[in-house]
Amino acid sequence: MTESNEHGKEKAPSASAANWLAGANGWRSSGFEDPVDVRTAARFLGVSASLVYAYVERKQIPHFRMMGRTIRFRLSELDRWRQQFHVNGGIDE
Repeated sequence: MTESNEHGKEKAPSASAANWLAGANGWRSSGFEDPVDVRTAARFLGVSASLVYAYVERKQIPHFRMMGRTIRFRLSELDRWRQQFHVNGGIDE
């Protein structure tokens, strides 16, 4: 489910996800991002972990499972998902 550019290489994560994660875990030097757990995803989104679990149960949030039960997220995917809900605030310039 990762995006790729015209050369088939995986796109780098967005700047906001990269900046946020740089303070926590950092990015691997190979250019692939480390998956994060539910608590980290919840902090990134500004919601509770129980709400993240509810989104996962309803299949409303991009996630994957490791070893069957462990839920993990990519912050770059969460950032794109979060941007779907961006509201301008009604201010037109």
